[in-house]
Amino acid sequence: MTNADAYRPQACPHCRLGGLWGHGCYYRKADRRAGGARNPVAVLRFLCRQCLRTCSRLPLCIAPRRWYDWAVQHAVLALLLGGCSVHRCARCTCRARRTVRRWRDWLDARGEHFACVLRSRFPELGRWPDRQTLWRHVIDAMPLARAMVWLDRELSVP
Repeated sequence: MTNADAYRPQACPHCRLGGLWGHGCYYRKADRRAGGARNPVAVLRFLCRQCLRTCSRLPLCIAPRRWYDWAVQHAVLALLLGGCSVHRCARCTCRARRTVRRWRDWLDARGEHFACVLRSRFPELGRWPDRQTLWRHVIDAMPLARAMVWLDRELSVP
């Protein structure tokens, strides 16, 4: 299996036909570490032979629609769920309070829906009835990138 095969979708997200072709790549700036230098990561593109539309699959290390990778967000959310204040979390992780607050609010706004999807994939998560305990367990048990990959798969199905 080549690297492209690991990211190749099973079916076209538009028409649901299988057998997508590799269709090049584009580069995405993946992180802001190392003094503000951004490291470009190749994002593979795939072409559907039926509807001729393309789709891309982000590598696991890249968070969709975010500048920071999942590992950074994982650390911030772990601190917040552990009882750290937004101000203290921002100081500990060298992130802006506004960014930390936005990530906290993002999880608060979507947490119930995300929890439902994750419980359907990981039944053992049903043991924790309240959202705070569930998310603390998710953050402790798996990388945030792994949890979000399941959410991406479930939420992208038309």
